[in-house]
Amino acid sequence: MKLKRAFVFWMSGLLLAACEPKGEVVNVYSGRHYATDEALFAQFTRETGIRVNLVKADSDQLLNRIEVEGTNSPADLFITADVSRLSRAAASGLLAPLPEEEVLSKVPAVYRDTEGFWTGLTMRARVIVYAPDRINPEAIATYEDLAKAELGGRLIMRSIQSHYNQSLLASMLLYQGEEAAMAWVRGIVANFAREPQGNDRDQMKAIASGLADVSVVNTYYLGQMLSSANEEEQKVAASLRIVFPNQADRGTHVNVSGAGLLRNAPNRTQAIRLLSYLLERRSQEFLSAGNYEYPVIAEAEWPELLQQWGMFRADTINLNRLNDQLDRALVVARTAGWK
Repeated sequence: MKLKRAFVFWMSGLLLAACEPKGEVVNVYSGRHYATDEALFAQFTRETGIRVNLVKADSDQLLNRIEVEGTNSPADLFITADVSRLSRAAASGLLAPLPEEEVLSKVPAVYRDTEGFWTGLTMRARVIVYAPDRINPEAIATYEDLAKAELGGRLIMRSIQSHYNQSLLASMLLYQGEEAAMAWVRGIVANFAREPQGNDRDQMKAIASGLADVSVVNTYYLGQMLSSANEEEQKVAASLRIVFPNQADRGTHVNVSGAGLLRNAPNRTQAIRLLSYLLERRSQEFLSAGNYEYPVIAEAEWPELLQQWGMFRADTINLNRLNDQLDRALVVARTAGWK
């Protein structure tokens, strides 16, 4: 079904390409570095005749570049792997309000800015990953469980410099307050099997090697490893299992990637057209099937792997409130010893 839908998707673009105007462009500054994104941009060009000029870099670098370029910036759309940078861009006056009909109405309110300056594109669940031969999943049903003493010397995490971890801790600050969040950090630090290091893939490889038993990762990394051309990555991913934490209360924390329209966009109409295109059901399903991220629109069908993992309750915390707590999360983490 997925291949059939993808074939129809590509063929429709070939048929439409000859009918659309030429010479129009949209300039995209993106912190997302995925082949699926570039394939979708190419498809957009084939269907509309609007060329996508893509500039890829770290989201913070792109944000600095937009600020330095000022009114002379050629950027039309700013796309990030996490919406916190979009919140920062909006607070700095760099973004323009998005149109309701073409963009905002397509996305549930929980996955877009309350002021309408940015929208989510995809989301990733931050789940607990574990070795099934050494961990009872009932013992790790919540993020809070990771701080329990019985996991002493069995937990590994990437650094708090990871924005994914900052975002998770920010959510705990909002739900539990600073004292409880501080106690949680001290608990997980006491359970570390090694100093925080590496990325999400490295945590999974370390568990598979026996160095530790449990960690926290984003789901799409596991999906990418399961479909990797590298057989060793496939074996690592296949040996692990995941838990969607906190299903009995606030839900599993999710990281949302998103996009915003630059205030000085020289190609505003084309940028809105691209953003609207990225939020179409077929585009959302294409991104999800290719990158194992979750769509942000409810009507999009999940790929087979995500369906196998099952439905889950996602945390619906206000993303702007979450972003406001990121600096405080860093202070709490460092005070409690999470490097």
